[in-house]
Amino acid sequence: MSVIKKSAVRAASLAAATAATIGLFSAGAADADTFIPLPGAELHHTLPNGLQVTARIANESALINPSMGSTPLHRNTWVSGSAQIEVHGSHKGTKITPGYTVGCQVDISGGSTTNGLGASVAGEKVTGNASTGGNLTLGPGQATSFLLLDIEKPDVYGNEGHQFATKFTGQSGSVTWSDSTIGLNGCAGYAQARSFVRVEVATDQGTSEFRVWGQPFSLG
Repeated sequence: MSVIKKSAVRAASLAAATAATIGLFSAGAADADTFIPLPGAELHHTLPNGLQVTARIANESALINPSMGSTPLHRNTWVSGSAQIEVHGSHKGTKITPGYTVGCQVDISGGSTTNGLGASVAGEKVTGNASTGGNLTLGPGQATSFLLLDIEKPDVYGNEGHQFATKFTGQSGSVTWSDSTIGLNGCAGYAQARSFVRVEVATDQGTSEFRVWGQPFSLG
């Protein structure tokens, strides 16, 4: 995996691994901005060992500014939502990694991924790797994913390290984001985005991973 650049995103706190709240960039809505309430998603997933997990994307919305810089090539969107995970049984720790996939003139409704971070469309790997920060440049037929969390934490040697997920060990955990930015440059055609939450559950039998996807929405 490529080295991920340091992001301006910082988690405000991690309260005993139960919830983390982040804020990226906030902006007031101009007259031309469009507010889109989104339905979120809910997934009931059964791990190979029979453990059941419920994953939700709740309170999701997007505020669309279709043309930053007065040209169709520049768009800006502020997104908000919450990832809510419930583990119905014992586990050794569950990680929550929220993010968004963005595509330019490409269908991202399939919700598949080629690996833990990158995006995939129609079973084929698309241009772009996942990173933190939502300032993106995409051309026609390209898609990429980015992560919302970038938590600074020293590694075992005391050097600067980064974590892109929050972890909890109880029965539930959550991550909430508010007015997080998606800035898209270079896409002259239609563009879409959709949220995702990657969930990793560790048990005595191993670690299982799955994702829940939000509804795709237009960036204008």
